[in-house]
Amino acid sequence: MWDTILWIAAVIIGIFGVLRIIQRDFIYGAVLIVIALLVGPGGVSIFS
Repeated sequence: MWDTILWIAAVIIGIFGVLRIIQRDFIYGAVLIVIALLVGPGGVSIFS
């Protein structure tokens, strides 16, 4: 269950990161995308 919650959270954070990059806020967008990668997909989770 936690895997699903973390994956959904990572997707949401990643979407916000992409939106920030589209709005030309590159640093904040990149930080959000890196956080999304650390939280969820690929089994790379900072919570495990």
